Amino acid sequence: QEVVSEESEEESNGVNLMEFSDEILLHILSYVPCTDLVLNVRRTCRKLATLCLDKSLTHTVLLQKDYKVNKDKVKQLMRDIGKEIYQLNMAGCYWLPSSTVDHVTRCKNLVKLNLSGCHVTSLRLSKMLSTLQHLRSLAIDVNPGFDASQLSSECKATLSRVSELKQTLYTPSYGVVPCCTSLEKLLLYFEILDRSREGFMLSGQLMVGESNVPHYQNLRIFYARLAPGYVNQEVVRLYLAVLSDRTPENLHAFLISAPGSFAETGATKNLLDSMARNVRLDALQLPKAWINGSGLLQHLKFNNPFYFSFSRCTLSGGHLIQRVINGGKDLKSLTSLNLSGCVHCLAPESLFRKAEDDIDSSILESLVVSCCNLRHLNLSAAHHHSSESIGNHLCQLLSRLKHLLSLALPVCSITDVGASVEKPPTTPNLVPQTFGRKVRIGIQTYPKNLGDQTNQKIESSVFWALMGSLRFLETLEIIGSSFSSAMPRNEPAIRNSLPPCVRAQSVGDSEVAAISQLTYLQSLTLAQLPNILTGSGLVNIGLQCQHLRTLSLANLGMMGKVVYMSALMDMLKHCKCLRDLRLEQPYFCAGAQFFQALSHCSSLQRLCIVSRSGTLQSDAVMSFMASCLEVIMCHMFMGESLTVCKNLQQSIVRSFQAERPALNVVIFPLLHEDLTEVIRDVPMRHLDEITLFKSRVAEEPPNLWW
Repeated sequence: QEVVSEESEEESNGVNLMEFSDEILLHILSYVPCTDLVLNVRRTCRKLATLCLDKSLTHTVLLQKDYKVNKDKVKQLMRDIGKEIYQLNMAGCYWLPSSTVDHVTRCKNLVKLNLSGCHVTSLRLSKMLSTLQHLRSLAIDVNPGFDASQLSSECKATLSRVSELKQTLYTPSYGVVPCCTSLEKLLLYFEILDRSREGFMLSGQLMVGESNVPHYQNLRIFYARLAPGYVNQEVVRLYLAVLSDRTPENLHAFLISAPGSFAETGATKNLLDSMARNVRLDALQLPKAWINGSGLLQHLKFNNPFYFSFSRCTLSGGHLIQRVINGGKDLKSLTSLNLSGCVHCLAPESLFRKAEDDIDSSILESLVVSCCNLRHLNLSAAHHHSSESIGNHLCQLLSRLKHLLSLALPVCSITDVGASVEKPPTTPNLVPQTFGRKVRIGIQTYPKNLGDQTNQKIESSVFWALMGSLRFLETLEIIGSSFSSAMPRNEPAIRNSLPPCVRAQSVGDSEVAAISQLTYLQSLTLAQLPNILTGSGLVNIGLQCQHLRTLSLANLGMMGKVVYMSALMDMLKHCKCLRDLRLEQPYFCAGAQFFQALSHCSSLQRLCIVSRSGTLQSDAVMSFMASCLEVIMCHMFMGESLTVCKNLQQSIVRSFQAERPALNVVIFPLLHEDLTEVIRDVPMRHLDEITLFKSRVAEEPPNLWW
């Protein structure tokens, strides 16, 4: 009836949507979730009934962030178009019962299937794969209790034809890798905890009956990402042991992302030596201990590299230029570079250099000239201080990279030379530093637009110019070089944070305002900007960056008070496209005014607040959840008591779980000793994408998985 009334109104105005060509209508319909197309839209009229079943719309079905989908909708969807689906992505659908995957058997023509984050037993997996004879790409989780001996011969036959496998391991196991004899791409995510829920230490030895050897002879891409923990390191060594015996001739991407210390062994050294002799790589990432102090890089050969990650390595700029960039002859193909935590990468040598010393601008210039097609660059977690040489500031050199889509920088790298030694500007709103009667502090005022700001030198700053030159930037991270989140993974909450770099002391509201030039900005992270006085720049971002979907703010301004609260609330009123919001700030008050402002973010889906000594108002949270119907994740780690947190969590679940099947609520005291036990139950999608703080620029090669 709504469609008919809308058509009547359109006809009276001389415009009828149904008069558009099929090509235009198909393009419009491509933005509608497949479940809505098949179960709702196609029932409105005959023309849409035909168009909604067009192959261009049913060939690939994406359910991975369709938080409204439930078991019944999936069942009906598979009944209606199962035979037309060739690619099905259900990654992260943690709320669907394990029986849901039984309906995938209707998709007889499936070529690609992603079930990462779904509950699938080995028996159900066997039954499902036995019917999917055309499958070539598979992503699954391997949970405790997985038993490869339960896989049928028909299932193993399907796996033998799979060429792409993504496997997330929550228990020591080979999973289905030994059955995949035609593997060309292997992605492994190790999420095994060192201790069981009962407190017992786990072993990295594989279960009985898992002595089969993986088949790597056709492997082209090997990727392994390890969560913190010794067991993960033990298990990945078992996977690498086969590679060390015989390196695949067609291997062109070898990537291992391992936090902390991951020592090199005789087997891994043999593997790297074999790679240096026999293969030419296009993508490389190794644990820092495998690169530091070794001459490995000068022996490895590269073809047309598109991704390098030297995160947390002690690689000097001199070695980077000589051994990797090779004088700029071979790096035009490089599109993604991760130098996060590589503290000496912009210095000629690291032997006698302090981390806070000025960078060598000639090294950065060589990098920019050689890698002129970079789209993703991460220079965070290091002190990159520019010298006083005119025209050689880091921001000025980076402005030449016109193709950048994502960029991560340390706070101290964006300040104008000499600005850090000046005293930060004072405002009449700051508290007088005198002894006397108490002064009542109200909400700080701030300039409503850029023209009202007292600092008239904003537009002449090097950072302002950089933001103006990167007009198509979609992701920006400005993170303090000494910043660490209050809740690292698998450890108790951190109670004390390191002070910001001296060079970063002048970075504040004007630099944040400069970001508002990024019209196409979709994701923004700001952490440890010490000179935030009012947060006025946030309002500019809210007004100008209308495509902003992800916002993460942490430790802005002084730590004893949330000085930017008023500006943040004004900013949120303009963020109509915002879907993910993460706030980490001591003494944050999540009260009625904050949640009322947040309610303007009509597209918001996920909220995470981390605040030591922070407070919340339960009634305000409940009202917010009732008004923002799209919110399916609410994580709050505050300073409230365990009783208050539990009561609020139960109230939210009881009130909204039935209407929102994907609802995930965790409200818990930040400094409670059981925090790590609570964290382990958070769905990996939320934990990895928003709850845990980390730099995500160039974290993985682009388009690593679909």
